[in-house]
Order: sequence, then structure tokens, then C-alpha cells
Amino acid sequence: MQTPFYQTVGIVGTGAMGRGIAQIAAQAGSTVKLMDAQAGAAQKAREALCTQWDRMHEKGRIGADIAQAHKARVHIADRLADLSDCDLVIEAIVERLDSKKALFDELEAIVRVQTVLASNTSSLSVTAIAAGLKHPNRFAGYHFFNPVPLMKVVEVIAGLKTDAETCHGLSEYARQIGHTPVQAQDTPGFIVNHAGRGYGTEALRIVSEGIADFATIDRILRDQAGFRLGPFELMDLTALDVSHPVMESIYHQYYQEDRYRPSVITAQRLAGGLLGRKTGEGFYRYEGGTAQVPAEMPVPEVTEMPPVWVSPKAARRSELLQLLKNLGAHIETGLSPSPQALTLVAPLGFDITTVAVVERLDPARTVGIDMLIDDAATKRRVLATNPATRIDMRDAAHALFARDGKAVSVIRDSGGFVTQRVVATIVNIASDICQQGICTPKDLETAVTLGLGYPMGPLAMGDRYGPTNILEVLFNLQTVYGDQRYRPSPWLRRRGAIGLSLMHEES
Repeated sequence: MQTPFYQTVGIVGTGAMGRGIAQIAAQAGSTVKLMDAQAGAAQKAREALCTQWDRMHEKGRIGADIAQAHKARVHIADRLADLSDCDLVIEAIVERLDSKKALFDELEAIVRVQTVLASNTSSLSVTAIAAGLKHPNRFAGYHFFNPVPLMKVVEVIAGLKTDAETCHGLSEYARQIGHTPVQAQDTPGFIVNHAGRGYGTEALRIVSEGIADFATIDRILRDQAGFRLGPFELMDLTALDVSHPVMESIYHQYYQEDRYRPSVITAQRLAGGLLGRKTGEGFYRYEGGTAQVPAEMPVPEVTEMPPVWVSPKAARRSELLQLLKNLGAHIETGLSPSPQALTLVAPLGFDITTVAVVERLDPARTVGIDMLIDDAATKRRVLATNPATRIDMRDAAHALFARDGKAVSVIRDSGGFVTQRVVATIVNIASDICQQGICTPKDLETAVTLGLGYPMGPLAMGDRYGPTNILEVLFNLQTVYGDQRYRPSPWLRRRGAIGLSLMHEES
């Protein structure tokens, strides 16, 4: 085992985050000192770590000698003064600026001048925390993600007065403890929590507009776009007492920027104690740890299928026509649909009602289908009705697109489909992060992929589905809603014609 960059590490705050950081630090060979203001908390944390290493030994993942060595490196600090000989002290206490500032003011008077001080803050300003320190050059943000041993990324955040050497040392140590460091500027939410605003907040807006329910949106984003968890499953997992305050913090720190606006839905649920898995009820109710998910709408039985006419302006029109042919549809090829035809449109960003009116189609027979993503790459098709769509036409479209066994969701009329809106928002916010120079595009992709578990980085996502398509969705959403939250980032607009690939990374 190589000599750790920081041989003695102090951890202040021994909750889930502090305990996780202590585990990987001890496993990397550092002597770890646990300190917590709550009586007995540090001892309980040490016992939990020892139990964890015993389990790892029982499962054959480490030898008995290794488990014992890990245990021997973890010590209890009864008071802050016991951290005086540490090379690095990491704070993982409550996410309150006043509490963190008070702690570091006290720590600075105790530790050596060369000791590095770091905060595991997820959304507070690193510069603000360090504002009262005599040596802010040795202070930085060091943001891990829960559960720390499994989430292999850490954000290294420089405040305005942080030395480059401080961040270099923290990055080197992150690699030694098995994590990937990403460098971030001191801006609200840093990289991961900033980039993550697009997923949950846009999904909440979609629910608030009555377009689809929680379970339907989760299914769509899992099956159509490939996300590991739907946004409401994810918020139930992280718990609203964690995720909603982050939404509010970033929104207010960016001076009420529209695209970060929180939702009254999460505020109300937080007030009502519906926090998620840990309380047994959130967006879903949990029994024995299992979410009780409402059943999907069954595929309608349609005895006589109408002919199908496809708008000449439909996205991926040739692919849609081939899909209909494969499904055995009777396709009309005239310049306009017959009076009996099911009329299909496939807009990017526009609502079905607007498309029907602009293209002079009968709204009663018009149904939309989301073709942003190649159908062959999805596990689910998404249809949208407008307020005038007849039930028989809705059912015919549902039954037709379910003929090959692929799942189908039918949502209400909206500006843009669920996946279009969420993906475009994710890509746009990521592009704005690049525009602000918060991090490099490469670190952005790494942080989001490892920290949020997205199927790909947001810039790769934009390239996969087409930067010009993403821009079209955003421009059209801005037209439909008249809302500045959909205004495209200048970085995205510049890259729209050439792609967002890291091959084009600017210096």
C-alpha cells in the first residue's frame, strides 16, 4: 500500500457521509480520527465501520488481517483539540453556513498552519464558509456523494482564495482512496447538483401541468431515455428533506433564475412528512421496502383499425413510416388524410393542439408520437393526445403501437413530450455550466455520469439525440410557454451546428 497523501485525517460529523469518508480513508492507509459533537456518535460510527469490515471479511472480500488493520486506523477524538496533528480535516456536519463557519473558525486555531481544511458541503459557497479564516488558501470544498464507498466521484471546489496546491493535494488523495476527482468553480450546486436540476425540476413541472402522473413519467424516462431511476423514484431514494432544500438553495443563490425554480409539489410533501423511502411514503408508498406502483393502462381492444396518415413534417418521418409498415398499419399516402384516418404528428417541442391547428388537421383524429429517440433504442413508445382527440382514435393509436409487444404510454397534450422536455433541459443546463466555465466539459461528463448515474453524460446525450433537435425543442418550448427557463444557452447555440462532443472542447 502506498503512503497516503494525508497520513492523518480528521472527520468532524459522523453521520452517513462522515462515516463513509472515514471508511475509504482508513482503507487507503490513513489514520482516521472521528469527532462528533453529539455524545457517543463517534463511537457508534466506529462500531458501524468495524461491523462493515467484518462483513466484508465474511464475504471473502478482504482478509482478516486487512480488516483488523482498517479497524486499528480508526480512533475517537473526544474534542476538536484532538485533531491538532491532522494533515487534513474534513467537515461533514449539518448543511448550515453559520454552523460550518463557526466550526472552521475554531479548527483554524487548533490545527497546524499546513493542515488542509475541507468541507463536504453540497451547495453552500466555499468562499463564504472560508470568509472569516486567516488562511483561506488552505481551505476547499471536498464534496462526496452518498453512499461514499460506492459513489466514485468527488468534487474538489476552490474558493476565491484557495491555493491551486490545496486542490491538487485533495485531487491526488481522492485518487488514492479510489475516487475520481473533478474540479469545480465555487458556484451554486458546483457540478453535480447544478447539472441535476434539469431532471427532477422539469419532471415536477410536467406533473404540475397535469400531463402525466409520477409513475408514468418514471416509466417513460427509464424505458425511453434509459435512466436508471425515474425522477420520482430518485427523489424518494434521496428523500425530500435532502433534495428540496438543495432545489431552493440553488434557486435563491442564482437570484431566482427561472430554470432552477423549485416546485410547490415537493414543498408541500416535505411539509407533510412524505419524504420517501425512509418514511415509508413519498411519491410512492412502500411496503417492506418495495414501492407500490400503480398498474399501467391495459392495451385497448380495437376490432377495426383505421388507416393511418403521417404528417409530412413529422420528426424521423421515414423511420416512423417504416415502423408503421412493420406493425401492419394501412398507411395513407395522400397529401391530406381521409375523413376516416388516424392522423399522426411527431413534433419537437410543440404541443399536439398547436400542430393540428397550424397544419390544418382535424384535432379529433390527431395523435402525437415522440420520435426524438430512435425507436429501436427504446423500450417504450410515448403517444400524446390533445383535448379534442376522440377516444376511439386514442385507443386505436395505443393498440397499433403496442402490436409488437413494446410498452406504450399515452399522455395528455403538452408543449413537448416528457423525454423531450427533460432531456432538452438537462442538455441546456449542462451547456450553461460550460458557458460559465464552472468546469471543463470532460469533468462535467465524468461528474454527471458517476454522480447522478445518467445513461451518458449530458453533452453526449445532446450529441446522441442531435444538438439541432435539442435546440428545436427548446426554441419551440419557449414559444409555447413564453418562459425564459427554456432559453437556449449561448454555448449550446454555438455548438448546435457542430455538435457538443468533447472533440470540439474549447481551451
